[in-house]
Amino acid sequence: MNNRQIVLDRLPAGDKLAPDHFALNVGERPTAGEGQVLLKTRYISLDAANRAWMQGATYRSALEGGQVMAGGGLSEVVESNVGHLKPGDLVFADAGWQEYAVLQGKTLSKLPDLKPETHLLSVYGIAGLTAYFGLLECGQPKAGDTVVVSAAAGSVGSIVGQIAKIKGCRVVGIAGGEEKGRWLTEELGFDAAVDYKSPEFKRQLRAAVPDGIDVFFDNTGGPIFEACLFAMKNFGRIACCGALSQYDGAPPPHGPRGIPGLIVTKRLTLRGFVVMDFAAQNDQALADLQGWVASGQLKVKEDIIDGLENLPSALIGLLGGENRGKRMVRV
Repeated sequence: MNNRQIVLDRLPAGDKLAPDHFALNVGERPTAGEGQVLLKTRYISLDAANRAWMQGATYRSALEGGQVMAGGGLSEVVESNVGHLKPGDLVFADAGWQEYAVLQGKTLSKLPDLKPETHLLSVYGIAGLTAYFGLLECGQPKAGDTVVVSAAAGSVGSIVGQIAKIKGCRVVGIAGGEEKGRWLTEELGFDAAVDYKSPEFKRQLRAAVPDGIDVFFDNTGGPIFEACLFAMKNFGRIACCGALSQYDGAPPPHGPRGIPGLIVTKRLTLRGFVVMDFAAQNDQALADLQGWVASGQLKVKEDIIDGLENLPSALIGLLGGENRGKRMVRV
């Protein structure tokens, strides 16, 4: 049997990601050996981090040209040579952009039987857990705080804002375009939205947070980070989740200005994190997320695209801000 794969044919060299950086290969389906599991991919998660991995080593090894494009997803066990997994079980696996993969069974755990199963990649997966821990553990919001979220219409940001509302905060979302802004306020319950694409962005931001920002959840870095940094209140907290504005294309000409003085005089706390830092607390986080979804306090938006061959264009579109909520590809 065949195994279709999307290969990172060549690394982007300071330019924007394009379809011709990828290639579709067809190889033989692998076979599981001792202690291994053969997986069939159902859905592949698309995240801005996919692009960051092309720039060098992060919390994982850097990607190289010629290898199967890296990525996590929801996979079904087809063959198992380990006791804790059987055919038909679902797992989250770093299986790459391919239909089939063989992984060591000890690295995999059976996922709970939840419906719809796509929620295992969105609100109950990396996106939901990142939003939960980044906001509550790093941002430490209190009722009445003003919380600002960048990339607020994305997979993580849309959940961050809703959790902040659940915790009694005033929430301002930063997103691209008036349509996304209306979605944030009218559908997700944000108190205000600011369009970073508008030439009036900084004025809009000042108007939305006249008394300053208590907590800033940063998914973008760049000019948005800089604008929010200057609007922080004394003792404000910044949860540094990503730098989407700096992943694709040439590096920025300069970093945010005046950081040392601002951090000192405003006594700011900036904390970077990755979701694995809080793995020991996953059970409580999932219980809270499931409760909020069941009660209707937390709305889940998923952006599902069909076809393995559409992965490159889907990632490029995500980097360009096409999606609302969690983008994934159904293989």
